[in-house]
Amino acid sequence: MPSAKPALVDPSMQAVIRHWRESVPEDRLAHLLKDATRGLTRALQLRLAEHDVSFGHWTFLRILWDADGITQRDLSERAGLMEPTTYSALLSMEKLGYVERRRLPDSRKKVYVFLTATGRALRAKLVPLAEEVNAIAVEGVKPEIIAAARDMLLTMIHNLAENELAQVADQRRIPSTREMSSRIDAAGAAKIVRARRSGKAPPAG
Repeated sequence: MPSAKPALVDPSMQAVIRHWRESVPEDRLAHLLKDATRGLTRALQLRLAEHDVSFGHWTFLRILWDADGITQRDLSERAGLMEPTTYSALLSMEKLGYVERRRLPDSRKKVYVFLTATGRALRAKLVPLAEEVNAIAVEGVKPEIIAAARDMLLTMIHNLAENELAQVADQRRIPSTREMSSRIDAAGAAKIVRARRSGKAPPAG
């Protein structure tokens, strides 16, 4: 029987595992998915770093390997990121020689993103690393349980996508980072004004 290997696990991850197994075994699924995603991301980051590739660049590379030559906006949408974030990452990836951004003669307003030979060649090096991480994550799990988990996650993605469409139809949307920051600043200022009026404002400075 293999011996336990707690000493090989990062202390912070040990705390996460204890949290789920002992403290809140029935806590919300969203929290469990977040911690699992964190573990998968960190494991892949460790491996990508050996090839001087950031996790952010990996996110765009894996999309472009299957959809080379899409627009910068389309790339942002597929990655689930804001366009300014995508733009900054692409500038860095251009400097590294992974991609080229070009405007085409028939559509001068749109910026298209193309992989270079270097960017395409990374696929053979990096994809096996991701496959290794996935294999480690499900080690010891029966195939039928993995299949059931995949089916559940796909159903969750579908349900949440439908819910988001319904929210958009009701004129609800996710604010930009700048807009959210403005809202928070405004709320904080309003709270200070109310506190001053009630005589409970904190001392200045």
